[in-house]
Amino acid sequence: ERNTEIASQIAQINALHGVVPICMHCKKIRNDEGYWNNVETYLKTGLSEDAMLSHGICPECMEKYYSDYIK
Repeated sequence: ERNTEIASQIAQINALHGVVPICMHCKKIRNDEGYWNNVETYLKTGLSEDAMLSHGICPECMEKYYSDYIK
């Protein structure tokens, strides 16, 4: 049973590894180094074929749209 649990956790980690955060406002994509780039720049660097996009918020949009909540 413990091995099954560990295998399940490893599968979840591997699935999340292919998730790519994209800002829900400006559509910039965060790379592995934590930098937010526009879609064109990100795609030029090569998107993994098994990657999936996930919504997030880049620092600029966080300040623009949610500054009242982060102070």
